[in-house]
Amino acid sequence: MINFKNADGAFHYYVNQILTFGKPFDDTLALFNVGFTIKKPMDNVIHDGLKTRNWKQEYAEAEWQWYLSGNRNVHKLEDLYGKVPQIWKHMADEDGNVNSNYGWQWKRNDQLDMVIQLLKDNPRTRQAAISIYDAKEWKAYEYDTPCTYAVQFTIVGQKLNMCVTMRSNDLWYGFCNDQYCFSKLQLLVADELGLLVGEYFHFAHNLHLYNNIIEKINE
Repeated sequence: MINFKNADGAFHYYVNQILTFGKPFDDTLALFNVGFTIKKPMDNVIHDGLKTRNWKQEYAEAEWQWYLSGNRNVHKLEDLYGKVPQIWKHMADEDGNVNSNYGWQWKRNDQLDMVIQLLKDNPRTRQAAISIYDAKEWKAYEYDTPCTYAVQFTIVGQKLNMCVTMRSNDLWYGFCNDQYCFSKLQLLVADELGLLVGEYFHFAHNLHLYNNIIEKINE
């Protein structure tokens, strides 16, 4: 198991790993069954050492606020950020709703509240898991499939650890923004429990870079 101090270290490490060892898969180079730990999840800013990623914390924060609202409509993101990135326009239905909006998913059936209450009632519980991709909208997933299976929380030594399990993870755009939002979720739950933030474990069955991004890096 590889341990990283922060998300930036994980991002740059796996860019190099994919470029060196990635296998051609569809329109990507991919690594399979990748798992690692981030020791300081709240150190969640991606630094632009490659000069090509141009990661914006302002946008990542707007995406987090969108999730936090529980409103899955892209017009809410537009209110928060001033515009809607093309990827969300592509995923949204004709009404502007996005099934893979994580905040909408974790608030369904009061999952987030349930997880917090489970941890309050039994700090040793192994049931504090939020389900995201489990076929709830199977017929509507043609363009809008959640990349994350589940998020699970465990209290270890008075700290709240979190595990994010993903079926598919675009390292370039997806990981950078997802880890920012999930680490904020970890902090939110920890604050509700009066605990410190512990480790963040990230697992992706398919971690990849798209070929057009690889061309951009090579340029």
